[in-house]
Amino acid sequence: MPESFCLEVAGDFACFTRPEMKVERVSYDAITPSACRAIFEAILWKPAIRWQPERVEVLEPIRWGTLRRNEVASKVSQSKVRNAMRQGVGVLGLYVEADRQQRATLLLRNLRYRLTASLHMTERTGETDNPRKFAEMFRRRAAKGQYFHHPYLGCREFACDFRLVEPNEARPAVPDELRGERDLGWMLYDMDYADAAAPKPRFFRASLIDGVMTIPPLNSKEVRG
Repeated sequence: MPESFCLEVAGDFACFTRPEMKVERVSYDAITPSACRAIFEAILWKPAIRWQPERVEVLEPIRWGTLRRNEVASKVSQSKVRNAMRQGVGVLGLYVEADRQQRATLLLRNLRYRLTASLHMTERTGETDNPRKFAEMFRRRAAKGQYFHHPYLGCREFACDFRLVEPNEARPAVPDELRGERDLGWMLYDMDYADAAAPKPRFFRASLIDGVMTIPPLNSKEVRG
């Protein structure tokens, strides 16, 4: 049976952007499965493994804030990049002053979660690969605070701290504001890259029960796309 690990993460800000918002950034009420997966991958990722998010425990009341950020209105096209690679020359820069836009963000503040995910092997497993090897590798790296890139909460500028939660650690008390059941609606689960040329979003109906969101397996009937 795949081994599960728990991380406690905390940060000042987060934005788990709703894809239906075309211009302004509006966050979901809680971390999405894809953002949870990305935190575990920041600590350990190999082609032979994948992370399956299982559970999110919200440890602080849900607090909102607004922020206005500078962004650029366009991006460098793939055709320009390909031409520059072929020819060895090309203009790939963007002039920020001429292309700047200000956009509002509705984000989350003062977050703390406990995230549980299980480690699974993929079809790219090598001869020397096995679950125990990667489990020990992850446990060692997480305990030391090591990562390949700094974990973040939805957007890279919203970095987060993390620590490995031991199996015998008790869960903190549920904030009064999170007691009971809260329907979060349809939430982005992850992107399906079965067709790499046309990835598709997949969604599930999320809810918090006493501050806990249970995440169904990727291939379950609860996940739709």
